[in-house]
Amino acid sequence: MSEAMATRPLEEILKEVRRIQIVARRQVNDLLAGEYLSVFKGRGMEFDAVREYVPGDEIRTIDWNVTARTGTPFVKTFCEERELTVILAVDISASGSFGSFRLSKMETAVEVAAVLMFTALRNHDKVGLLFFTDDVVKYIPPRKGRANVLRLIRELLATEPVKAQTDVSKALEFLGRVQRRRCVVFVMSDFLGPDCSRALAIANQRHDCIAVTMEDPREQSIPDVGFVTLRDAETDELLELDTRHPRVRALFAQAAREREMRLASWLRRANVSRLAIHTDQPYATSLQRFFRMRERQR
Repeated sequence: MSEAMATRPLEEILKEVRRIQIVARRQVNDLLAGEYLSVFKGRGMEFDAVREYVPGDEIRTIDWNVTARTGTPFVKTFCEERELTVILAVDISASGSFGSFRLSKMETAVEVAAVLMFTALRNHDKVGLLFFTDDVVKYIPPRKGRANVLRLIRELLATEPVKAQTDVSKALEFLGRVQRRRCVVFVMSDFLGPDCSRALAIANQRHDCIAVTMEDPREQSIPDVGFVTLRDAETDELLELDTRHPRVRALFAQAAREREMRLASWLRRANVSRLAIHTDQPYATSLQRFFRMRERQR
């Protein structure tokens, strides 16, 4: 058992695993399996075997190493890549603990991650998990099978947000060192950190990177509720606001718009697709919309 799991009763974790398993499998069965298959399967070609050259074969497919060893021309043959490796890079910094609706950003991320994992499981893909804040906290290499998916969900549920800031670049740089084979990477974060566009662009050249942005509506605007004290979950910095003043509410909303514009610019420069998840909206709808958008792009 990991140290994270020791912080919550095992019975509570297992009960939540069962609940999320039911929710996730229903979403997969009803909505997502077909879209996932059409968007991610067959995205490339993988080496299959070598055979002797016959007139008409493409010269560029000649395997020169085998040809030199045998003295007879051989060519490489390829087949459509069917098996995928899926890695979920999940931001567990303390800002994920914020939520103004039923679930916090972190709790919503856990459910979305579970849906993606069960979708991959249904298609016999490998699934791995990476936790990060301003550095990599834990990495679980990708494996196949239902037991692996359930273990990853337990790890997600048992992990508490860490009082640290977010640095997506550190997670992607680590992934570049440990994951050489092309994979699909879902980076799940609120992206409240430094510019990560360069790291995203580099990772997206080797892998298929998707930015899963976790958003809560109270981070975009604040209602007129009088005096409020806001605390930064990652730095403990306190800010007092008098929300009765329209100017205060306008400045709050403007800061949120500027954050959104910066993030959109980072993703645009990196040419990375975005899956926007809002804590106050059904995430299944967002997943469907994203998969259909990717299908149109193909």
